[in-house]
Amino acid sequence: MVGGTKRRSAAATTSSSPLPPPPSAAKKRKPQPTPFTSEELMPLLRLLASAISGPLRFLSSADHLLLPSQSLSLDSSIESAAFSLSGLLTLLPPDSFPLDPPPPHSPWFSRFVAAFPADDRRWVESFRMSKLSFDGLLQSLSHSLQSDPSAAAAVPPDVKLGAALFRLAHAAPYRAVAWRFGLPSPDAACRAFYEVCKAITDRLVSLFELSSDLRRVVRGFEQLSLPNCCGVLGFARFAVEGPSRGGSVIAQGLVDSEGRFLDVSVGWHGSMLPAQIITRTKLYKAQALVLGLGSPMELNGGSVPQYLLGGSCCPLLPRLLTPFRGVDSSLNSSKAASFNNVHARGMELVYRSFGKLRARWQLLQTSWKKECADALPYVIVASCLLHNFLVKCGEPMDDEIETSMGELDFPDFEGKGDEDGERIREMLASHLSLVSSE
Repeated sequence: MVGGTKRRSAAATTSSSPLPPPPSAAKKRKPQPTPFTSEELMPLLRLLASAISGPLRFLSSADHLLLPSQSLSLDSSIESAAFSLSGLLTLLPPDSFPLDPPPPHSPWFSRFVAAFPADDRRWVESFRMSKLSFDGLLQSLSHSLQSDPSAAAAVPPDVKLGAALFRLAHAAPYRAVAWRFGLPSPDAACRAFYEVCKAITDRLVSLFELSSDLRRVVRGFEQLSLPNCCGVLGFARFAVEGPSRGGSVIAQGLVDSEGRFLDVSVGWHGSMLPAQIITRTKLYKAQALVLGLGSPMELNGGSVPQYLLGGSCCPLLPRLLTPFRGVDSSLNSSKAASFNNVHARGMELVYRSFGKLRARWQLLQTSWKKECADALPYVIVASCLLHNFLVKCGEPMDDEIETSMGELDFPDFEGKGDEDGERIREMLASHLSLVSSE
């Protein structure tokens, strides 16, 4: 009886205890946040609108006092805040929160030109060149940049040039370029950019001076203990989104002793190797004609023709000399080590030129969208010509942004070297070993 009673009590207790609610039921009973009313949102929206309008008024009147990187950063922050504000406004009834009209806007470029004289450092900060060089470039391109005077929105040549240089120098989006230069739309800024690039490639192509000023080129390399050298060959990658081009396009560049580009070939698929590119370029096909115009030089009882230097990723050819393999130049005093040391100093010229190109024209550091990739080689060539123009003008590069790109991660060429190339390299190595021991 006692045992039975205890069992009945336990059973009764168990049956009378409520079961815990299932998780789904508990979630359903969780109180939901109450949406803000229009009256509650108004103070926050007024605060946000005020926070946006202040910097916007500053940008409309005094942004020329900032560095380009500062004004572009502020511009991007304002755009993000304005986008957030517009999203909140969709929660209100129409016309319940009237916005103040934008402040009157005078284009940045007009205020910049009026505020800063020709010798002001801000010309170089904004356009990567002095006012004197800007005016010289404008004079060279002006004929190609003239707009139809009967057009509804004719853009002056100096505005087109300034807009293109600003975008190229700072990777500025077209919307920001249009705002700063008083262009009617981002599409108009895009058209101005490519119009200037075309004018540069048409009007300044003579600044690729391999065939027109070969004697000057050879004399320059003689000062670097490279007799009869006509240039240094190197390669650079420029990023492209997506796999269609192997993630990049490759540029082949030939530079002189001053770092000027003598020849550029751009647009090669990112998966290609230098040995595959070299033999397909116009430079390779024309080398016998171009380099054959010069006289061979007698060294150590042998004849050395005019030649180019190339990295270890390149094949050794009669007119393309690469370093000796397997030689530690820092621990070796052989003639091969002497040649490799001088060769390395020569290769640094092309690495520095490509490094300066990227540092000066920051648009080339960005990854280009797949749909814009066809225009990238065109922009790279224009950038190389601008680089030459600035070298010719004596425009220095800021120490803080000057950089050497360094050799790319191309594998060493493993094929057999050309016999004539080996003979010429041996003669040069013997000559340089004698020179270094004197």
